[in-house]
Amino acid sequence: MPFLKWLGFMAAVALAIACFFPWVFIESKNITVSGINATGTSFGRPGYFHFFMIAFFLVFHFTPKVWAKRTNLLVVVLNTAWAIRNYILISACQMGECPIKKVAIYVLIPASLLMLAAALFPDVDLSKIKSSGSNSEK
Repeated sequence: MPFLKWLGFMAAVALAIACFFPWVFIESKNITVSGINATGTSFGRPGYFHFFMIAFFLVFHFTPKVWAKRTNLLVVVLNTAWAIRNYILISACQMGECPIKKVAIYVLIPASLLMLAAALFPDVDLSKIKSSGSNSEK
């Protein structure tokens, strides 16, 4: 499935772009929260962790080694968990007020899941991988 390699790349780019756009709008404080700018809230800057994970994802995703593909699984699982956490925490109603969700917060989870799918089915040539445990040529 070589198309998954490029689908994962496009999902990573979409996730990075979504971090710059508004995620929610809090009416009472007149605050727009994005992955980069959450001034006035206690959310921090959740987009930076996504950038960190995207960088590792891209390096491991295009490295043609088995250890890189296995490490990439850990990276994308952490990224997906962080995206779910951001969606739940940032869009949750607090003290009777629900923030208005913007389009970019809906991009977080599908983009992270596409990255996970791309990491679960890597484009690895199994004929080049030798088994180190058995030596059948003797």
